[in-house]
Amino acid sequence: MKNNKTKFYIVLVIFSLIGQVAWVVENMYFNVFIYKMFKASPTDISLMVSLSAVTATVTTLLIGALSDKVGKRKIFICGGYITWGVSILAFSLIRLDVIDALFPMAVSASAIGVTLVIIMDCVMTFFGSSANDACFNAWLTESVSTEERGKAEGINSMMPLVAILVVFGGFLSFDLNFSSSWTIIFIIIGVVVTLIGILGIFLIDDVAVKTEENSNYFKNILYGFKPSVIKENKELYLYLILFAIFGISIQIFMPYLIIYYEESLQMKDYVLVMAPAIVLASVFTFFYGRVYDKVGFNNSAIPAMLILMAGYVLLFCFTHVVPVFIGSLLMMCGYLAGMAVFGSIVRDKIPQNKAGMFQGLRIICQVLIPGLIGPWIGSLVLMNADTIVNDDGTTSFIPNANIYLAALCVAVVVLAIILYLALIKKKKETKPSADETIY
Repeated sequence: MKNNKTKFYIVLVIFSLIGQVAWVVENMYFNVFIYKMFKASPTDISLMVSLSAVTATVTTLLIGALSDKVGKRKIFICGGYITWGVSILAFSLIRLDVIDALFPMAVSASAIGVTLVIIMDCVMTFFGSSANDACFNAWLTESVSTEERGKAEGINSMMPLVAILVVFGGFLSFDLNFSSSWTIIFIIIGVVVTLIGILGIFLIDDVAVKTEENSNYFKNILYGFKPSVIKENKELYLYLILFAIFGISIQIFMPYLIIYYEESLQMKDYVLVMAPAIVLASVFTFFYGRVYDKVGFNNSAIPAMLILMAGYVLLFCFTHVVPVFIGSLLMMCGYLAGMAVFGSIVRDKIPQNKAGMFQGLRIICQVLIPGLIGPWIGSLVLMNADTIVNDDGTTSFIPNANIYLAALCVAVVVLAIILYLALIKKKKETKPSADETIY
């Protein structure tokens, strides 16, 4: 039993980390890629994030339900990681020299480049969401006991920051202004993700069980949207809505984060500044997941939101290195702690043996809604942002700190709802039962 638990945590760390490395490249560096290589606008970046969110949601709905019907997760996880890696490798071919060779009569190679990146981003998201969002997350829900939910979710939730650290460190020696650097990066990430998929064949143990209840594929897809299911699981849907609003706050600034550091703050060595913050936030998140196990949702979510909001305030008010470092640290700690807490409560509220059916619904609230709304709020905030003229005569926008103010406003809404829920719970706990005599 001990060996099985050790094996579970090995799989959790490896697949969560490498999956998040791939997502970091997509969610944070694809924006930098099309910004630097193809002079993308805020609208281009918002469109890419939104279409990727739609693809992730539809994929998770379809593949999550399919894995329930088949009664297996392993084949989808391993096959998905392998094809995910291959799709990342394909980005090494999206270069201006290749585009010029294929479309010699094109008026704007940059415009074609942006279009190709957006299309391939959706293709990559299909494979990544099949493997990670739909099936790995369902496998994780089914593989961990309720008693260790916060611990496992803490590890899972810290991986985005660890992945950022890995990617930042790996990218440190590359000059991202050159196409050759991106080619090497995509090849390395693509090969690693593919190899992890192959490794999973030998490491992952299936835990999903096919039952008569989840054998109807189309019913499984629509299961989470049935009024009767919503009525039976009101708390789950409430926390999913909260998760969505939390995600909107994050997605307002996240697509522009690296561009903001490098271009707006002129922090060319932002990796060296951010690395310590990432390490500290990762350690914080690892332990914070256990707070949920001990004190529950409300008492762990409120501090996480306050930490996140404090980070927003510092990032909005200051541009010097030290306060930016502290603000970034608080923002990352609050962000990942919030992810751990929301992830834990959602997994706890998912009905037993229906993990796959609810993964699509989880992605709607965790990815689709934030991805559709957050970046466009950011784009709206940056509508009149300053611009610079590039060497080739084109212009690029410069993000400003207003993205953090907008994110703060949304975070306040999340905190207010959590405080309201905590107040209602406290009143219920102190309210005397019907059979108690009040004197």
